[in-house]
Amino acid sequence: PSVSCTQVAVGWGSGRSLHGPLPLPAPAVIGLLAAAGAPTYGGAVAHEACTPTGAALLATIVSAWGPQPPMTVRRVGVGAGGRDTTEVANVTRVLLGEPVDAVGVPGGMGAIAIANESDSSDEPWVVLETNVDDLDPRLWPGVLDVLLGAGAADAWLTPILMKKGRPAHTLSVLCAVTKAEVLGRLVLTHTSALGLRRQQVTKVALDRELHSVDVNGHAVTIKVARLAGEVVNTQPEWRDVEAAAAALGLPAKLVLARAIAAAHALTRAGNR
Repeated sequence: PSVSCTQVAVGWGSGRSLHGPLPLPAPAVIGLLAAAGAPTYGGAVAHEACTPTGAALLATIVSAWGPQPPMTVRRVGVGAGGRDTTEVANVTRVLLGEPVDAVGVPGGMGAIAIANESDSSDEPWVVLETNVDDLDPRLWPGVLDVLLGAGAADAWLTPILMKKGRPAHTLSVLCAVTKAEVLGRLVLTHTSALGLRRQQVTKVALDRELHSVDVNGHAVTIKVARLAGEVVNTQPEWRDVEAAAAALGLPAKLVLARAIAAAHALTRAGNR
């Protein structure tokens, strides 16, 4: 998943703080958004339009800045602030959907090619690593979720033995070099690691497309990988398989088999 954000209205004027009047936007807001490369503007209201907490969230999760990209909107979320303004509605809106930059594949399977997810081979990639032997193992799933949500291309654990025979894990994070600083901070703040190793790597990725197939009335997302234009891998998204199986009251293995069969029919139709 990726997160895009339009220009950020930060407000203007001055606000009250424990130290007296504070110029707006607050220094923390400017610092966080500047470090993230976010485009900002004052906006229509003479008060704080973006808080440091909001700026920190945007700096962490946003992967691209600019107008709404081509997408099929599936859900819309709206949140309103507590202050009523006459100049502009004090509202933030979030659109959830899939990117659209490919043509639907024919074949009557309810299939829509919604994205090409190939990673640019020209972009520098790095692997961040650290060995940890003193973190409560119940925390690791949350750590991986945080890293993936913040833009890591992948994050994984490898069991190891450290000095004095201590069982431990190596945490590895694959990311674009532009994300390395943010993700490194997350590793150091969400784990007990005292440092990081960083090495530049070359990443080779197949062209990927997301499609949707129908399994007994339930949509299952299919990831299709191509090498030189030829389909070499087709795999349903497991969470969709689980959801469909639960809704249908069927074994997950049966839903998986039907999704794979529909995916093969889909790719055959697309290749004709």
